[in-house]
Amino acid sequence: MSTFLIIVLSILGIWTSQTMSRSLHKAVTLTERHEQWILRHGRSYENDAEKKKRFKIFKDNVNFIERFNKGENRTYKMSINKFADMTREEFLKKFTGWKMPDHRSINLESDVKMSFRYENVDDAPPYMDWRERGAVTPIKHQHYCGSCWAFSAAAAVEGITQIRTGKLLSLSEQEILDCAVYGNNGCRGGFVENAFSFIIQSNGITSEANYPYQGYMNYCRARSYPAFASITGYENVPASNERALLQAVSRQPVSAIIDADMIEFYAGGVIAYNCGTALNHAILIVGYGTTQDGIDYWLVKNSWGVDWGEQGYFRVLRNSGFEGGVCGIAMRPAYPTID
Repeated sequence: MSTFLIIVLSILGIWTSQTMSRSLHKAVTLTERHEQWILRHGRSYENDAEKKKRFKIFKDNVNFIERFNKGENRTYKMSINKFADMTREEFLKKFTGWKMPDHRSINLESDVKMSFRYENVDDAPPYMDWRERGAVTPIKHQHYCGSCWAFSAAAAVEGITQIRTGKLLSLSEQEILDCAVYGNNGCRGGFVENAFSFIIQSNGITSEANYPYQGYMNYCRARSYPAFASITGYENVPASNERALLQAVSRQPVSAIIDADMIEFYAGGVIAYNCGTALNHAILIVGYGTTQDGIDYWLVKNSWGVDWGEQGYFRVLRNSGFEGGVCGIAMRPAYPTID
């Protein structure tokens, strides 16, 4: 064998060994990261096959997050959070929950006012944060239940009640989940406006302390507790109109629906990517503003716990120019009223 061939084969051997070493190191690192993630989030698996399956999903999600964060002109970041061993389909099934009902299940005729009371508002401030005005309760967690619709409705009623009375009360999402059955499906999803109608027709809703959240649908116990807050109606913000939405949010927190398909790993910043309009998740818009870089945003309260996003909140691009707003946030906003 010639000296030249021996040298070439040696170089190839070294290169192959280094490549395999790097691949092995990366695989080991991901395995270690998964083990650390399991400990941090208290996750356990039924057997080795399930753990292997979840590791594959975790690895795919880590690669996706890292690729996203390396992209140019990103206005927000993603992180390896508590959802990292779930597929997107699993995540959407367990942690969203807004469902478009058929027309027969919507109580529009009796409870909704077709007018928009804020259409003449012309003094909306350039910045609003209803947390600073005492109208927002602490971040809550819907857990493995598609009850976002109940959390959004309860939070909107908490907000308008504080604005009208000066008292901030944490209200019962569980009462809505258990008792607002008309047109809703408990943990399998529901409709914010139907939750408002339930509160109206029940002459109020009790406190979270009286009727605490369980994370699953139970039998209705509404008659067992006194009402702590009530509303007289609700109104819809004109669809896909961010100016009208600003007028409303300048006066009270507003329930809205988004497409949550791309936000499970959100870690901070302003979501400017048009993630779609397949609405599936109910949230509460609690303010708006402009970053130091000149990016207009909506400030949004979520129901996935304080260990997600910006301590439970996220921001979405405002005045985007997209039909319906980024993630569809301006497509179906609604707010409760007290007259």
